[in-house]
Amino acid sequence: MAQFETQVGIVGAGPAGLMLSHLLHQHGISSIVLEAKARTYCEERVRAGVLEHTSVEMLRNAGVAQRMEQEGLRHEGIELGLYGRLHRIPFVELTGKAVIVYGQQEVVKDLIGRRLSDGGDLRFECGEVSLHDFDGTSPFIRFEGQRTTDTIRCDYIAGCDGFHGVSRSYFPDRSLTIYDRTYPFAWLGILAEAAPSREELVYMHHERGFALYSMRSPRVTRLYLQCKPDEDLAEWGDSRIWSELHTRLGCSDGWHPTEGRILQKSVTGMRSFVVEPLQFGRLLLAGDAAHIVPPTGAKGMNLAFADVHYLAEAIRARYRENDDKKLDAYSSTCLRRIWNAQRFSWWMTSLLHLFEDASPFDRKRQVAELEYVMSSRAAATSLAENYVGLPLD
Repeated sequence: MAQFETQVGIVGAGPAGLMLSHLLHQHGISSIVLEAKARTYCEERVRAGVLEHTSVEMLRNAGVAQRMEQEGLRHEGIELGLYGRLHRIPFVELTGKAVIVYGQQEVVKDLIGRRLSDGGDLRFECGEVSLHDFDGTSPFIRFEGQRTTDTIRCDYIAGCDGFHGVSRSYFPDRSLTIYDRTYPFAWLGILAEAAPSREELVYMHHERGFALYSMRSPRVTRLYLQCKPDEDLAEWGDSRIWSELHTRLGCSDGWHPTEGRILQKSVTGMRSFVVEPLQFGRLLLAGDAAHIVPPTGAKGMNLAFADVHYLAEAIRARYRENDDKKLDAYSSTCLRRIWNAQRFSWWMTSLLHLFEDASPFDRKRQVAELEYVMSSRAAATSLAENYVGLPLD
């Protein structure tokens, strides 16, 4: 058995864990990152793709934005659609800010590359991980190394291992309150080898269900269809997918998405999830380990970055200023932003999706609200300022 020491043990090498490790390094604080999956899995896993203004600035300030600046797609607005009629929400005009479309897997590649070039300690393909003594002053992590079970002794443990990770399960019974909502629909998503044929994302409300047109690069588009949570992908051949996308996204101006070879298909369930608090003793949660949002509002990775911004600042204050106030307030500080993002993501989801159990009244009200957002500058400004990201406190 080998023993290692560091100041912060980080479980999970997703955007939250990697960014936290990098921010701590910039503060002169050591960390070791443990990841169950292989490096290639982390770098190729396709997930979120919209970086809000706040996240873009964080990447720039952290010195890991070079490739994003070259390859990311700057979007100065989005388009909302109702039965083929589109209305643009101009972010820059309304807020002075834009977003950048740049895939989560690309952010992960950049962060892994930077941590390794800086001499960071990243350990992939770790086996079973267990957390110990985080309710005292000497936490440690046990994990399966190459041939033995090894130990990392640290001052703090950051659980950044996602919704299905182990960190949250180590909170004592009844110490967590769970807030959860599962939506009665899912997204059937595809990656298509097709150059984007529209400059910005299109969010379309349609009588057959929601559809989203987005992109990942100048050569690849990402499209979604509202579907059943238990949808059988085997029933969705390429021709059926494109036919449904043309039906739902077809616009009165004649535009429709450009077809291309489908590279990937998946079904993503929709849920809202928050645990409170985000900390117990010296175990602190960040990212999807603590919260999940429906993807309609593009908040998942952005919320993870906000969490680790607050966590890195709190740990810095502890080591550099001997001040525990930010650490003590970490959970409450994050939760204010988390619940605002939950509110916005729920609102966007409720605004645009078809609810099969909705009454005729509810459907008329939903259309009226969407028309209001498409016609009111005040309503559009509220949407825009939430979408591009509220400032960090």
